[in-house]
Amino acid sequence: MARDTTDLTPITSKNELVAYLEAGSKPEADFRIGTEHEKFAFFVGDKAPVPYDGERSIRALLEGMARMLGWEPIMDAGRIIGLVEPTGQGAISLEPGGQFELSGAPLETIHQTCRESNAHLAQLREIAEPLGIHFLGLGGSPTWSLAETPRMPKSRYEIMTNYMPKVGRQGLDMMYRTCTIQVNLDFSSEADMVRKMRVSTKLQPVATALFANSPFTEGKPNGLLSWRGDIWRDTDNQRAGLHAFMMEDGFGFEPYVDWALDVPMYFVTRGGKYHDCTHVTFRQFMDGALKDALPDGLPTMGDWTNHLSTLFPDVRLKRFLEMRGADGGPWRKICALPAFWVGLLYSPAALDAADALTRHWTFADVNALRDAVPTDGLNASVAGQSLHQLCRDLLGIAHEGLRDRGRLNEDGNDETHFLAPLEEIVARGQTAAEEMLALYHGRWNGSVEPVFDEYAY
Repeated sequence: MARDTTDLTPITSKNELVAYLEAGSKPEADFRIGTEHEKFAFFVGDKAPVPYDGERSIRALLEGMARMLGWEPIMDAGRIIGLVEPTGQGAISLEPGGQFELSGAPLETIHQTCRESNAHLAQLREIAEPLGIHFLGLGGSPTWSLAETPRMPKSRYEIMTNYMPKVGRQGLDMMYRTCTIQVNLDFSSEADMVRKMRVSTKLQPVATALFANSPFTEGKPNGLLSWRGDIWRDTDNQRAGLHAFMMEDGFGFEPYVDWALDVPMYFVTRGGKYHDCTHVTFRQFMDGALKDALPDGLPTMGDWTNHLSTLFPDVRLKRFLEMRGADGGPWRKICALPAFWVGLLYSPAALDAADALTRHWTFADVNALRDAVPTDGLNASVAGQSLHQLCRDLLGIAHEGLRDRGRLNEDGNDETHFLAPLEEIVARGQTAAEEMLALYHGRWNGSVEPVFDEYAY
């Protein structure tokens, strides 16, 4: 989320929170695709991470992009921490360790979202090249220790940094040393949301396998294909990860709200100041727990939307659904992720087929797959079925879903070609992580340094 919300509408009942989510429902003709991607900034000379301050810095990148694009700066305690397109059609934000993120505009086709990402990377290169800065598309920081990783001056991140070690072993690694590609997709009704949530939650570990791209930590192999996928197994499991109720009969907007109400908060903002509220849940906030502790200590809709942005299930519900399972990756993967999910979820026939393929999977099946994939990749299995074969089947379904959509570019091509990087992975039976490990043990002669040249944007 690029900018924390300041909607001051008071909350008077839980029904308003349910209605807020339900208001995301829209006609199928209005469905859009919002793609987000993060990348690591590094200095070309010594492959060191880029700090926030200085002549060659994250701040300088943001200021340069602001001048180029004319986007409005997002400020936190007087410091620039992001940019937003003046009409709200896209934003640039910073993750805790300086990971540079584009939150794309809601677009109609994958052709458009791919052009958007390409334009963003070209613009960023124009600003970054004179500063000696390049960007790396991987799921995990390959060489830098946590101590070496810079920290961005974003108030919410200070609160999260203090809280994370209390609730999991790998929360700080998640914050400071991972990157992702995400896609945000729409629903037409509560029933449509429920079905898409059930299918996509079951399939997030499949996306983790297909996009596995983080095999190195602190300059050596970490024994995993998706370090990022493993990190999410122990971050803050009350608010993150896999939750059985999201796949069960009876799921809907209200059960999600009930769950969200009982997850501890991170913060409340008042007058531009962030207040640490990790000791209370949103339900307790609504019951008056902060009435005397904060200026105007009663909850607003802005507080609720901010709280929803601090929940990290594998599929996150806002007024749309966020697919959160994939490692960060190169440009072609930025286009492949929305192609995979749009193909599966935006075609009624494809959604039927994906639902039928996964209907018999239990929570235990999905959880076991989620545990196995970071290490085993395509060699994992689910409910007695080979994940490698399942990926073939799912890509076939997604291909048909994209073909059925029939969204053509100016050359008359549909969106199916964006699946090519995933089809190549399945054809080879080798993830990007395994390809990098083969290079490490071969041509790279036991060094991770070449990744900064060969996998940079």
